[in-house]
Amino acid sequence: MSSALETLTSDQRERVEAAVLATFGSAPVQWLGAVPGGVTTARPLRIAVGGCSYLVRVEGTPSPLRNPSQYLAMQSAAAAGIAPRVHYVDEANRVAISDFIDQRPLHLFPGGPTGLVKALAQVIRTLQGQSTFPDFVQYPDIIGRLFAHVRRTGLFAPGILDQHTEHFERMREAYFTGPPTLLASHNDCIPSNILFDGTRLWLIDWESAYRNDPLVDVAVTFDTLARSPELQSLFFHEWLGREADPELWSRLDIVQSLTRLYYAGVFLSGSAAAEWRTAPECDVTAPSVAQFHQAICSGQLIPGTPETKHILGKMFLSSFLSGALPPGFDAATAPPQNS
Repeated sequence: MSSALETLTSDQRERVEAAVLATFGSAPVQWLGAVPGGVTTARPLRIAVGGCSYLVRVEGTPSPLRNPSQYLAMQSAAAAGIAPRVHYVDEANRVAISDFIDQRPLHLFPGGPTGLVKALAQVIRTLQGQSTFPDFVQYPDIIGRLFAHVRRTGLFAPGILDQHTEHFERMREAYFTGPPTLLASHNDCIPSNILFDGTRLWLIDWESAYRNDPLVDVAVTFDTLARSPELQSLFFHEWLGREADPELWSRLDIVQSLTRLYYAGVFLSGSAAAEWRTAPECDVTAPSVAQFHQAICSGQLIPGTPETKHILGKMFLSSFLSGALPPGFDAATAPPQNS
């Protein structure tokens, strides 16, 4: 048995083998190995058939928050030329096969950060022009469900997260004072979901994609790849064709607060699922971004571990309350080596 297949459960292995057979028939398949992922539960594998590389992506146990139309969104994005070409989808068995993108580091993108932000703004503008994306749920509602789950895990002592809940309710009320026109959105366009092939950008991992507030993808971009006022102004010019007015900036502040709580919930859910803590925590104090990256560089924190995810979650909680920039995602969320 291939070592790549050995990383899957028996159920996942059966689904993957059936998908590969349905797509490529009796053609010889070379199993090249698992592809490192972020915080998703999906298992991506790289295979080669006839000299071409493909990505086989199989989901794990479905989450109660799972988007039931993610495959439609992925196929729509591929048809628009902003996601890799899709060769096979089995929604019932939660398997998809697409082209494998041999990626290069984003920092090598032509034109540096300026060129990268301009290109990403164009990709997001193309994405938001798609009309086939499905509706799913109001963005504050899915964040409320996720954060309620975090509170139920017992990760923190009773009352510790009360101020965050109260702030969320204020942000939720402010959000619904001017609900937006919903557009096709990726909703998780963090750097690990943006691939550079040496020529252009691709978006991958569409499990969170649905029609949403168009500022969600903007907010995530501003917290990751366009963190300076200059890059943000450039993004708006490329995305909108003009400067953002004060009303749009005010609206973005609300949405950005919500995206930060969303990622706090993602990281803390991962921390809770690992069951590495023996008692509820009574402190949400978080390190600064500089202190966190120093801990990563010195080896005090190991990327991808439950402890690192837990600290990241607390940093996003702090950012949610304070409005300060949260940490990035790159080195902080990479899986441990040789794991």
